[in-house]
Amino acid sequence: MLPSRTDFPEDFIFGAATAAYQIEGSRFGGAGPSHWDSFAATPGNISDSSSGAFACDHFHLWEGDLDLMRDAGFDAYRFSTSWARVMPDGRNPNPQGLDFYDRLVDGMLKRGLKPFLTLYHWDLPAALADRGGWRNRDSALWFADYARVVHARLGDRLTSTATLNEPWCIAWLSHFLGHHAPGLRDIRATARAMHHVLLAHAQGIATLRAEGAKNLGIVLNFETAHPADDSQQSQLAAQRQDAIYNQWFIRALMGQGYPPAALEGLEPHLPQGWQDDMQAIAAPLDWLGVNYYTRTLHAHAPGLWPNDQASHGPLPKTQMGWEIRPEGLSEFLLRLSRDHIGDLPVHVTENGMALATSGDITDDRPRIAFIRDHLLACQNALARGVNLHGYFYWSLLDNYEWAHGYGPRFGLVHVDYDTLARSPKASWHAFRAMLGGQVTAPRGCA
Repeated sequence: MLPSRTDFPEDFIFGAATAAYQIEGSRFGGAGPSHWDSFAATPGNISDSSSGAFACDHFHLWEGDLDLMRDAGFDAYRFSTSWARVMPDGRNPNPQGLDFYDRLVDGMLKRGLKPFLTLYHWDLPAALADRGGWRNRDSALWFADYARVVHARLGDRLTSTATLNEPWCIAWLSHFLGHHAPGLRDIRATARAMHHVLLAHAQGIATLRAEGAKNLGIVLNFETAHPADDSQQSQLAAQRQDAIYNQWFIRALMGQGYPPAALEGLEPHLPQGWQDDMQAIAAPLDWLGVNYYTRTLHAHAPGLWPNDQASHGPLPKTQMGWEIRPEGLSEFLLRLSRDHIGDLPVHVTENGMALATSGDITDDRPRIAFIRDHLLACQNALARGVNLHGYFYWSLLDNYEWAHGYGPRFGLVHVDYDTLARSPKASWHAFRAMLGGQVTAPRGCA
């Protein structure tokens, strides 16, 4: 069982999250190609050679998906708009795409769901990737234009807007490690992307505030970085990764500057005059989103900076091979409050477990235990003074898990990718029991 809703503040928000490219179907609604379509079309990049072209066909099935949110008793839906759908060439609006999101937001409100928008969840229009993407300083201006277009259509009905989802993934995972689109392994490209995504956030915030938008934030991901052993080299490797992963973005956003342990490798490759942007990047936020999943162990690797050999520890793992360590969530919430954000409102905007099932596709009891333990971590943080306002489970639906294709299943609702039938899992029912949702639920609805 999950904790009782009454164990949380009365105004605490419970929701579930998705992302446009992972569920909508990029081939529908006049969407243009994104750099994820290009990445997926390149052999070897996606484990099952799939793409988000069809995904869960949320573009056509969104009403039933919102019914599932309502019937579980959720307060809010965290969703993203696709830049490639809204502006297929990256610059000019697509009425068909904007109409879809207009209907979607109205559908949320009709069902009593608060719309929590994320403007960018990784699907950069291919036309902008052709112009250098996040390596190009102009990406900040492109993003501001996109933010303005979306706000003009949806802003009057949104509960909140986040500029970016997980800039570490946008920049480091995608430009240094090469695991996500655009699939580069280039430290100069990485340093520029690490800075330009923050500049884009700053330009987006400034533009939205000028347009009268309220309740603006950004979503960062955090991952515990522990040394693989007691050696000084491993401790230094873990500290370096913590600086890159967990400190780079939050320190800049809070006006604390980039961390020295990360600058030691990235500063020679940053764009000229980057220091002049730091004041704009540190513009005030209304809230911070925290995504948390796991920890990684780090040891020294010979060769080039950052000299890191990453590995997983001995704890139980999800279908993704990620260690399950709920205490890391409360540790990060407390650390952020103490070292960076003070009493700034914070939401856990993603937390979830990929789980393979056999036999009964709806029997995901280990996921219920995962959610319970992370909700208890939230309670721990609340009891210790963190200004925590909400928890969003990732994800509502099984979906396209980026480079892992359609194998990992994070959803509270099972999706049959052949028929597109939705089947609520035991974890969905556990949330329904906790949140007081509808007594009955649709099964196998498409």
